[in-house]
Amino acid sequence: MSKLHLVFGGRVTDPQTLNFTDPSKLDVVGIYADYAAAEKAWRAAAQRTVDDAEMKYVVVHLHRLLEPDLDKTPA
Repeated sequence: MSKLHLVFGGRVTDPQTLNFTDPSKLDVVGIYADYAAAEKAWRAAAQRTVDDAEMKYVVVHLHRLLEPDLDKTPA
């Protein structure tokens, strides 16, 4: 399975949280097959809004949500 990553962002109520003010207005940048591509897209999106402290972009590891046991190593 590919290690998919989602990059999205939007306006937050507090820059130290992920409490988005209006989820219907989230900016979905895209889904990427590897972290390097997702990070590049995240940096570009975050740079466009660098002067707006209430805008926040994140990278979500979709593969961890879809297959949570894949990233766990046996004890």
